[in-house]
Amino acid sequence: MALDRPDTLNSLGFAKPPAETRVVVAMSGGVDSSVVAAQLAEEGYDVVGVTLQLYDHGAALAKKGACCAGRDIHDARRVAEVMGFPHYVLDYENTFREAVIDEFADSYLAGATPVPCIRCNERVKFKDLLETAKDLDADCMATGHYIQRKLGAAGAELHAAADAARDQSYFLFSTTQAQLDFLRFPLGHLASKAETRALAAKYGLSVADKPDSQDICFVPNGDYASVIEKLRPGAADPGEIVDADGNVLGEHRGVIHYTIGQRRGLGIGGLADPLYVVKLDPDARRVVVGPKELLSTRTVPVREINWLGDAPLTSRDAWEVEVKIRSTRPPRPAVIRPVSATEAEVELVTPEEGVSPGQACVFYDAHGSRIFGGGWIHRG
Repeated sequence: MALDRPDTLNSLGFAKPPAETRVVVAMSGGVDSSVVAAQLAEEGYDVVGVTLQLYDHGAALAKKGACCAGRDIHDARRVAEVMGFPHYVLDYENTFREAVIDEFADSYLAGATPVPCIRCNERVKFKDLLETAKDLDADCMATGHYIQRKLGAAGAELHAAADAARDQSYFLFSTTQAQLDFLRFPLGHLASKAETRALAAKYGLSVADKPDSQDICFVPNGDYASVIEKLRPGAADPGEIVDADGNVLGEHRGVIHYTIGQRRGLGIGGLADPLYVVKLDPDARRVVVGPKELLSTRTVPVREINWLGDAPLTSRDAWEVEVKIRSTRPPRPAVIRPVSATEAEVELVTPEEGVSPGQACVFYDAHGSRIFGGGWIHRG
């Protein structure tokens, strides 16, 4: 519907008709971003689709469901053709390797549990691609992420998706205020993924029944260790499995094959009580194991904090919030005690098991859906 009055906001929040509003849509080739592009095109917006070529290694290009692989670029292009808007493929391979893959490998080798999807959003999609969108004179950039952007008293706020099962806020905590001002998330209010697929069918998109991607895009079949070995030869050198007192219990086949909290596959038999990986010491090539109670953590040191609260992080001695330290776990009550504008100590009301350096700690409003940002867990 045409907008006659300049003070009437369109669905993307601009006081002008959709036809005069340019929006760059980040298209991965999946059903979510395809529906966003198709919906905005149908509403009459000046849509420009952009797909990033992020990597090119043999197994992934032929792999179904891997983000931004060859098939996905083809699928994104098809959507643009059907809906009649321009589509571009940009080669970000070098940027992606330097900003995401190299750090992933180094973090894993250092005994951390990295989350490369967050770094990709932070350093590639919401940084370089967002700048490209501005270069294309776009008014905003839209993505298919399940998260909500709402206007509050102090400006744009980040909120969890309406569908808790699809919520992607854990992976988007590092979105800055400036980025949030430019970004739009048209799917965040939907009640279920079924609604998204129904929209894809309505628009006649070939991706309507395309499966969701389950793996990290550059890690085929979820085999982290084999990717690390290719990127960092010698990374799988064997070493000792020891208990908390340093007693040798066995030999492992490379620190990169283990994660904090792991119980199975340790190769230690004949023990009365089960043992878990409680620490990784890559410098000494040691995997430290112990009873389950050693996994419990109450105090979590966090750095590189991106704070999205209305008042500065350091304006209070403590913030009562809820935090999520794994994407698959619900938020839990906690207290943030700021050390600086970008560092804090997070005290969990109830101890969590398996907290690992390299994971994100994301802050949520204890009484609502708002995300106050988050940071990265480190050893302290």
